[in-house]
Amino acid sequence: MEGPEEYDADEHLIQEAEKIAVALGRMFPGLCEVVLHDLRDPGHAIRAIENNLSGRQVGDAATELGLARIADPDYPGVVQNYPNRFPDGRPAKSTSIGIKNRAGDYVAALCLNLDVSVLSPVALTLGRLVATGPEHPGEPPESLGDRTARELRTAVESYAARSGSTPRSLSRDAKRELVRSLHRDGYFASRDAARTIADLLGISRATVYNYAG
Repeated sequence: MEGPEEYDADEHLIQEAEKIAVALGRMFPGLCEVVLHDLRDPGHAIRAIENNLSGRQVGDAATELGLARIADPDYPGVVQNYPNRFPDGRPAKSTSIGIKNRAGDYVAALCLNLDVSVLSPVALTLGRLVATGPEHPGEPPESLGDRTARELRTAVESYAARSGSTPRSLSRDAKRELVRSLHRDGYFASRDAARTIADLLGISRATVYNYAG
């Protein structure tokens, strides 16, 4: 059981994180929601919500990602730029940052939810401006380099998010399907790709190679 000193230290950590949440939210009004979750109390986890775009309130429960962090201290500290959606259907781009105490336990999570619907018209215009097409449509486009570790992580997190899950919470069949898809798309050409996939999915490298075969 957590003693008074540990509780005070964790509380101080969360209070400092709350300052960051408020400052970030106020820097991007109308565009980016920032939520601080107190993972010590998952039933009433939301400690602060700045620039509220989702309609949630202080005292609301933790999300599935927050529960996954509580259950697994080895869960990735940062889940970056994964697709999400606000309750009214607006698309969002989210990042979740886990905060650990000195004992190595997750005590809080700082989450940023960017309303990309505001930026969509601009993105569409720029996309048309820089769009290219192969001269010979029947030929595959060239690759200018190996898939990066960041692209690999994004692909795994996006797959899980589309399934309403987290990478480690995917079923065995879903993990097998994901690994085979990554193999087909050339991600295994990256250095340490198997290790990265294994860490993200919570399985061994041997299992990754078995799924890919």
